[in-house]
Amino acid sequence: MTAEQNFVERCRAYLEQRWDYVVGPAFQSNPQDFVQDNEAKDLIRGSLTSRSKSYHYVLLTQVLCKIVDPSLDARSLQVAWGLPGAFDARTVAHDVIVPFDKANRSVLGGSSEPYVNNPLRVPAVIREQRDKQKDKAGWDILVRLLDMAEHGDEAFRKALFDRTLLEIYRLLLRTSFAYPTPNRISLKRTHEILETYLATRSGGERYEIVCTALFQTIGREFGMFDEVKREKVNVADASSGMSADIECWSEGKIALLVEVKDRTLTLTQLDAKIDAARAGKITELLFIAERGKEQADKTAIEERVEREFVVGQNVYISNLFEFAHGVLVLLGDRGRAEFLRGICAELDRSNAAYAHRKEWAELLRQV
Repeated sequence: MTAEQNFVERCRAYLEQRWDYVVGPAFQSNPQDFVQDNEAKDLIRGSLTSRSKSYHYVLLTQVLCKIVDPSLDARSLQVAWGLPGAFDARTVAHDVIVPFDKANRSVLGGSSEPYVNNPLRVPAVIREQRDKQKDKAGWDILVRLLDMAEHGDEAFRKALFDRTLLEIYRLLLRTSFAYPTPNRISLKRTHEILETYLATRSGGERYEIVCTALFQTIGREFGMFDEVKREKVNVADASSGMSADIECWSEGKIALLVEVKDRTLTLTQLDAKIDAARAGKITELLFIAERGKEQADKTAIEERVEREFVVGQNVYISNLFEFAHGVLVLLGDRGRAEFLRGICAELDRSNAAYAHRKEWAELLRQV
């Protein structure tokens, strides 16, 4: 491996590491601004949305190169600049940032070779090259940001890079995915897609999305429910005014409550939801507990369910695939495709995490 290839691989590895953090659960549970300077935040947003598409690639490329090799000058675009730290940034831009852009729905603009376009055919991002730029305001933003990167310390450059990734992630959240849903799909293939999708831990969000879409499809195809409601997984039922994760409504009343657990169901959880159902005079309560009943509570759970039946409270406990199998059979191949489309709609309606939407779109492309 040549020195240039080694540098490119190091840049790619660092980008992947930081992107995984920004879009992953570690960051989502501990969000941060990275950069405290409000001017820098505004400048980053401006650089990613500037009129010149080529500029969208510059900040990420230049700061990445500077982080991986601090001896480089963050402002340099070409070795021909001639000053200490001058280097050719085009290789990293085209071999690292362009594939990253394509993998993320061309959020930066979808250019295949941004550094060969006229705006960037200059030796460096400096004020002296301003007159050659049509988008002078966008150029001024880049000059300011890369000056900050060049003269700041390592910690600041890393924070600047992470903040740039965060702004890219936010741009992605505001875009709609094109989900390539099939016109028909077999029962076996539907199960395979769901198993793959739900294998990734999501704090229960993916299970809730799939269950919501399933009950919406049941309501629509079989006329059982007029409306199926759900709040996002991190919103407590009580604070949202809901009695469970999912409410299935019919003729102005809740016909069925659905509580979704991607772990085992405990007696405490069961008791709490039964009490909520009773308080709302709702007689039908379904638990989708993917890992079944908590072993230590199993006998007590079964006894409580039997007691509730005697007093007119129907409590059902199943896992998603056991419950869904018969429904998916009855839906048929086109009804199953409608169910998959329902998952797409619920992902967008709830503004689900980018990773959840991206993986679902990728799975549908494999059908």
